[in-house]
Amino acid sequence: MEQDNHVRESLRELFGRQHLAVLATSLCEAPGAYTSLVGFAATEDLRHILFATARGTRKHRNIEACPDVSLLIDSRTNTQQDFQQAVAVTVVGRAEDTAGAERAALQKLYLARHPNLEDFVTDPACALLRVDVACYYHVSQFQNVTEFRP
Repeated sequence: MEQDNHVRESLRELFGRQHLAVLATSLCEAPGAYTSLVGFAATEDLRHILFATARGTRKHRNIEACPDVSLLIDSRTNTQQDFQQAVAVTVVGRAEDTAGAERAALQKLYLARHPNLEDFVTDPACALLRVDVACYYHVSQFQNVTEFRP
């Protein structure tokens, strides 16, 4: 339980500092993953990660075909110290488009974090996706991995 609290606080701290994540999607039956940078936001309980994308993008098409995704969020500074000091988190979950009242509530949360994306996110051609987090893999000090399920 103490370790869960430590990881939870580390996640909140990291997510408070970082605004971008690397999203990995795939077509399930095709080899390899497709990665892209996305602006993200996390819900307070850490059960969901949000990101926006235009409908019709490769990542959106991939998610429609195969909703299993992962995201990488890290604190690297691209210096030698990162090997011991950087924190990296892999988020594994399923992405789903939001609509109606749920979208309105989550859009508020997302725009509080990314106010510069308001025109993009409020455009009807934009999907606001919610990742239902199955697991976080929290990596610190280069190789210490802790699995956390919210």
